[in-house]
Amino acid sequence: METRKIQKVSGGTFTVSLPREWAQAEGISQGDVVDLHTHLDGVLVVQTRDREVDPTGEVTVELRGADPDSVRQSLWAAYTAGYTDITLTARDAFDSSQRTAANEAVGVLSGATVTSATDGEISIRVLLDSEEISVPQLVRQLSFLTTSMHEEAMAAVADDTTTHDLADRDDQADRLFALTERSFVLALSRLSEVDSLGSTRPELFDLWSTARNLERVADHAERIGRIAREADQIPASDRVSELRRLAERSRNIVGDAVSGIVDDVGTERVRGALQRRARVREEIAELDRRLFRDATGEYRLARILYSIQRTAEHGGNIAELGLQRAIRRGDGISLDWGGDTVGRLDRPDANPSAED
Repeated sequence: METRKIQKVSGGTFTVSLPREWAQAEGISQGDVVDLHTHLDGVLVVQTRDREVDPTGEVTVELRGADPDSVRQSLWAAYTAGYTDITLTARDAFDSSQRTAANEAVGVLSGATVTSATDGEISIRVLLDSEEISVPQLVRQLSFLTTSMHEEAMAAVADDTTTHDLADRDDQADRLFALTERSFVLALSRLSEVDSLGSTRPELFDLWSTARNLERVADHAERIGRIAREADQIPASDRVSELRRLAERSRNIVGDAVSGIVDDVGTERVRGALQRRARVREEIAELDRRLFRDATGEYRLARILYSIQRTAEHGGNIAELGLQRAIRRGDGISLDWGGDTVGRLDRPDANPSAED
């Protein structure tokens, strides 16, 4: 990084010199015109006229011997990378399972549509206007969706409540997360995206990280519902009542933590969420020990307990982001924790994919 001193010329105009090495590398000489981009996060960008404005226009992905899951993953990656026109090609021809996978993936991704399809090529276009996207609102919707999924899944434990639509709602959660991730990635690569979205890059990172944790909560809700649906009815017991109580507390941790990100409620809720996570951790560990010692216990309860634990941890991850956000704003420089422990502040699932 280099520094430059601001100069003032006649008429009150401020000037700053450009680094000679950069100008020479870009082929700039006296009299050339450059574009200046000012952003709401305080960044001023100098760009030469011959630079490509949109680095995420078109991409072609060649799939060799790809199974249906690989087709979905490749399309998801191109979408979240921010590309507008995506072409999938096969060396010979796509089979029916690959085409079905591509169509299913397009159906989940907001704004995506198949524009053409031949034996060896599938073209997808993404039509989205960043100025019409509110990333905080996407995260609010995702939070409401995931917590309601979790509540419904737990209601199905030990009663006859159906959970057949949880898989479809998990797809909705995936759709919201994919659009959030796409917006965040575009803000890193496209100069105008930050201003169009109306959030700074640190704010977008917080929102993306929150959405990532919420998407995992939705996965665990779908997992709990699947356990309840595929097994015979789990007999009502004190253990089931404990699970429901812990699940409710875990959802509350998630809700309060998300409020610290999207509603700027200050540090009180965030601190409360972290404190409750520490207590829920202890109670879950104690119940897990009792389930392990109970020779006649229901093994499915332990599987459900694991998903409840992960829900609390993801809520805690979001709360930690909220605390960082508050400190960046200056709201959390003086924190009164009331003498309560909050457990570890290092992230317990720094590699969440390995655990979830």
